[in-house]
This record gives sequence, C-alpha cells and structure tokens, in this order.
Amino acid sequence: MIRTALVVGGGVGGMSASLSLAKRGVAVELIDIDPQWRAYGAGISVTGLSLRAFDDLGILDEIREQGFVGTGFRLRTPDGAVVMETPRHAGLAPIDSSGGIMRPVLHAILQKHVRKADVTVTLGVEPRGFRESGDGVTVALSDGTERTVDLVVAADGIQSKTRKTLFPDAPAPQFTGQGCWRIVADRPEGLNGAEMYIGGPVKLGLNPISQDKLYAFILEHVPDNPWYADEDMLPRVAELLAPYGGDIVKIRESLGEDSLVNYRPLEWQLLPLPWHKGRVVVIGDAAHATTPHMASGAGLAAEDGLVLADEMAKTDDVEAALTAFGLRRFERARMVVENSVRIGEIEMAGGNQVDANKMLGGTMQKLKEPY
Repeated sequence: MIRTALVVGGGVGGMSASLSLAKRGVAVELIDIDPQWRAYGAGISVTGLSLRAFDDLGILDEIREQGFVGTGFRLRTPDGAVVMETPRHAGLAPIDSSGGIMRPVLHAILQKHVRKADVTVTLGVEPRGFRESGDGVTVALSDGTERTVDLVVAADGIQSKTRKTLFPDAPAPQFTGQGCWRIVADRPEGLNGAEMYIGGPVKLGLNPISQDKLYAFILEHVPDNPWYADEDMLPRVAELLAPYGGDIVKIRESLGEDSLVNYRPLEWQLLPLPWHKGRVVVIGDAAHATTPHMASGAGLAAEDGLVLADEMAKTDDVEAALTAFGLRRFERARMVVENSVRIGEIEMAGGNQVDANKMLGGTMQKLKEPY
C-alpha cells in the first residue's frame, strides 16, 4: 500500500479519492487552483449509482437531509398533463433510488468529510511539472514549492491540464451540438419526484433538490454553439419555457434577477487506456467526461475514487494497481459516455425516442452491477 498521495482537483472525484485513500491510512494532500474551493453550478440530478457511491463514502444520510432522495417518475405533456407515472416505494436500497441536490451543498458535505479525515488541503495552487524517480514522483507546484509522493491522482476536470501534460496526443473534448440550461426555483406542492416533459420544443426536466427547491434543466439544440452574456440568460430561459403549462408557468413567472441560472455547452471526452503514466493517474472528468443524459457523471467520479483506493490497497506494485484500476473502470465509463452522447444525437435528429429510452433503461440497469 502506498503511504503518500497528492490529489489534484477538489471536485467530487478528487474528494472521493482523498477520502477513500485516507480511510486506508494514506497521508493525502488535496490541492485546488481555486483559493476559495468553490463549487459552480446549480442543482444536479443523482441516480442510483451516485447514491450507492455516496453511501459507500459515508455521506448518504447528509444527502438525504440536505438534498432529496426518493423514487418514482412522471412524464408530462407540454401543457402539464400526466401521461405516465411510476410507483413510489419507501425503503429501497440506494442503487434503486434517485434524487437531486445543489452542487455547492454536495461539495460542502464532501469538504467537511475531507477535513475530518485529516486530509491536508492546499488551495490556490496547481501542478507545473512531474518528475519521476524510482520510488516516487516529485510535483512542482505553481507557488514554487514541491511535493514528493508515492502517487498523484489528477481529478482536474474535462479541461485537465494533467491529461494534456501526460497525453498530449489525446483527443480534446468534443462539443455535441446541445446546450444545457440549469435553473433553481421554488418547489411546487406535489412535486415529489423527477418529472420530464415530452413532445415540446426542448427537453425539459424537473427534480427536487431540497425540501423547498427544485432544479430544472433544459436541453437545447444549438449547433452553432452560441455564447450568452449574463444579462441574456434569464430572457432566453423565459423564452424556452413559454410553450409549457402546469407548474412550469409558476416557475417561469418566478424568474427574476436573483434567480440562479447557468448555461454550458455539452462536451464529452473519453481517454483511451492507459489512464496513468508512471505514478500519475487521471480520474473523473479528466478521464471520462460525459453529457448529463444519464445523470451519472458525479457518480462515476465518486466510484473512481473508491475503486482507485481499493486497487492501491491490493498490492505494493503501483504500476500493477493503476493498470488494474483502468481496466476495471474503462468499459463502465465508455458505456455511459458513448450511450449518453448517442441519446443526445437521437434527440437532436428528432429520432425515435423509444430507441433512446431503451438505451437509457438498458444502461441504467447495467450500472446497477457492482463497480
């Protein structure tokens, strides 16, 4: 088992790896380029694989308390009429549940546990270079200091500088042709699970993220990949919601200058194996960034941290452990990334939604298998 590790990136994947390694006795330092260690974004949906990983990390009870965990699903027409509803069940295992939470709330929960685990947290720095030796790797940091450790875990996101350094010929992230709007609004009475509106001009979904708030997402076909100024975001969201009735009317009317709205173009990337070079390994979005069609990006990143610690504990051979980690994770990540992108392609082409739903259901069933 390794003794020391440096984790680059303080998001879900980096914190999962930090917690999982620290629990196995590794002295971990986590670094993040943001001096305030902030989490950007609105709400996120979480499916069963995410909840199972959060349970294994020891944070599920806090997710339940500060977010939303439940079962059941509704499909609605644009006017708000219910066309399909699945039953709701209490007491199901995490893998059979779903939910939502504010991303900053999720990060705050993980941050608290990272600090309780005696992980050293250093903010406002990033790696500037890696120098391998026989039994360690020395990392030059942007503040002029160095760290020599047994392992470096790079969880620095879809635009990972570490990935670019280790694998300069790796494919860059690719734009899919869709953009995703995310808004936070008051949760209407009766919204007790995820909902999707079908047959409208855009893909629209709602998910509770707390006792009184919901997260709404809008997927829009934007082949020209537009950029939106801050002052243009609320009018555009209001325009996209205008054709919808039911609860969407109240949500649209509640939008104002204090509303939390963000937008990002959807991109993906999948790094071919190996995911490591020497004693440096990339995980999470740095290795496999997906679109949100399966709400599984955070869960995959959390699983990465858990699996990495598990493989590192099996052998003192770092090369063997990192090879085993990549082999254990690649096909699962590939399935999510490629199938998510394919569902988006079907949506943009106006294709058969039965095919898309069949692909979604089959993938989610496969993801119930142990990670």
